[in-house]
Amino acid sequence: MFAALVAPAGLDSWWTVSSSREGAVYEFRFGPEYQWRAVVVRRELDMAIEWELTMAMDDWMGTRFGFVLDACGDDTEVEFHHAGWAEATPHFRTTSYCWTMYLRLLKRFLEAGEVEPYVDRLEV
Repeated sequence: MFAALVAPAGLDSWWTVSSSREGAVYEFRFGPEYQWRAVVVRRELDMAIEWELTMAMDDWMGTRFGFVLDACGDDTEVEFHHAGWAEATPHFRTTSYCWTMYLRLLKRFLEAGEVEPYVDRLEV
């Protein structure tokens, strides 16, 4: 499960068109207009990952997003956060909606192995 959150192939399965990693720096690509970079600020093997955006749209800059996993018997609880927004801009609202859609795809990927083509990801 943790690989779906940290490995480029895992992230590609439910979130980005293409991601890459070099050490603690990740590149997230969502097409030519959205080439973002983030640095890992927290990583606990099989438990937590958090990034801080260092290259992105202005209102994403300096924000942090990540996941914490918690074993609950045979299940795993996934906690997501995206914090540090300066204000609730229209893009903040759009981002909240997009995260909802992507997290739904993460759930489908983890539970059933489903991978939706990137061009269709926000439509399902």
